Amino acid sequence: MASSCFRRARISATLFLVFAVIPFCVVAQGSTTTLSVPDAAPTSRADFVRASMKALQFTLMKDVKKLPYTHIPASLMPYVQTAHELGALKTFRNDFAPGKAITRGEAVEILVALENLKPVHIPKDTFTDVHFLTPQGRAIAIALANHWIAPETETVFGASHPLTGKEGRELLANVLAFEQGTPPPSVPASSSGGSFPVYRIPIVSSNTTGFPKEETLRAIWAILNEDYLHKEKLKGDELGYKAIQGLVQSLNDPYTTFMSPKVAENERKGLTGNITGIGAEVDQKSGVLVVVSPLPGSPAEKAGIQPGDQILAADGADLTGLPLEEAVDKVRGPSGSTVKLHILRSGESLDVSIVRASIKLLEIQSSFQGTIAVVKLLQFGTTTDDTFRSAMAQIQQQNPTGLILDLRGNPGGLLTAAEKVVSSFVPEGTPYISATENGKTGQEFTDHPPIIHPEVRVIVLVSKGSASASEVVAGALQDAGRATVVGEQTYGKGTVQNIHGFPDGSQFKLTIAEWRTPTLRKIDGVGIKPDIVVTDTQRDAAMVQALQLLR
Repeated sequence: MASSCFRRARISATLFLVFAVIPFCVVAQGSTTTLSVPDAAPTSRADFVRASMKALQFTLMKDVKKLPYTHIPASLMPYVQTAHELGALKTFRNDFAPGKAITRGEAVEILVALENLKPVHIPKDTFTDVHFLTPQGRAIAIALANHWIAPETETVFGASHPLTGKEGRELLANVLAFEQGTPPPSVPASSSGGSFPVYRIPIVSSNTTGFPKEETLRAIWAILNEDYLHKEKLKGDELGYKAIQGLVQSLNDPYTTFMSPKVAENERKGLTGNITGIGAEVDQKSGVLVVVSPLPGSPAEKAGIQPGDQILAADGADLTGLPLEEAVDKVRGPSGSTVKLHILRSGESLDVSIVRASIKLLEIQSSFQGTIAVVKLLQFGTTTDDTFRSAMAQIQQQNPTGLILDLRGNPGGLLTAAEKVVSSFVPEGTPYISATENGKTGQEFTDHPPIIHPEVRVIVLVSKGSASASEVVAGALQDAGRATVVGEQTYGKGTVQNIHGFPDGSQFKLTIAEWRTPTLRKIDGVGIKPDIVVTDTQRDAAMVQALQLLR
């Protein structure tokens, strides 16, 4: 076990949310770790080291000695210093690079070092990417022997692959179970007789209501395989996904959806800022695909797509009534290809041809208008999560007299990024969201100190395309009296979804809660009402109004 002199009291789990029009998810309250990374997103080295030190209850060093690493944020320094003194960061040599994604092998090596474990015996090289005579290989052998983590396949461990948020939480939970001498909760031993565990979809608990008409479904599938004339149509995976989609779609909740592996992968890419398609954030209302906002500089914007446009068909294929992700997939396509959209705008039908493109979102754009800083956020993705506070620090160094935070057309993204934005302007410990689940309401508080000086006046610009995490930020700063909100009534996305990932790459997203502003103002279907209502025109009336207010 780890050295007791570094132990600390266990930190209670926190409700972590991920916001977007697509996607929008939450890590359930009651988690055994504090790793707030979306299930499919890569985990940074900084996030994993911080979460590991918290989960394993290490008391952090207070005297920060000189480290062999550079560019370590002050808030991260105690975690890195303590882990370094325990010899847990040798895998990084002299280059910690806190924002870089941690690999599965590096994560395992850190935890084995923190637990101070040695292998009883060295197994034969079972995997093509692991050599058990290396330090990392020995750590992987220990992790496998104790069922901390499963290999990706029978021949590939995946040592150099990024550790996802889901894998990181499961890995930490299994290490905690190891410390307590209980079976690991997420990596069951293989039932196939192999030497290492294999990940399987968890079996439904015995107290769960049985699947309706399960016997009938099984009988129909058996009859189809036995007697159906066109057996070539019985493509198991495709039919299985459609059956699941039919079940989920019957709930008539546009935010509770099942995503096939292809669709789920497209969604994961969106949060990293890399997308291929027309470049528009969309939602679904009454079975119809609706544009929330075209992305700046995107093919959709250049083609004249507007917020509120209803996309009825793509290349002649009717999109109405389709599951949200399936409809979106028909609009997406390879870069350079053309899609013809049939659109309904304010009761008038029109056809628009758009050449798809690969789009890299520059999430944070900043400039100065005299002494007034203007910061535009295009979404709340990994870039904002990682770099927003450092960008604010650079702006504060220039002593601005005012700051305009432009969230117009921003459809949302990660709540961790939203917290980084809100915390830059308000005292640490300020409530920034309220969430209601199973009849219980709880608040979340900022856990970073402010960066922008309290005397710097702040204006937040919003539009009807501002949704989800944008509404979190606007509502929180408005409730705290820290900013004046200017622009149009926002979109009104106020429900919380939980995402479950499966080994085949598919995902299930379901609505589990509702969020409101810190003062419990309802957002879902309502939106954030600006302090000063300005309808944007071609001369950018909202920006003009904001600049006049700050001068």
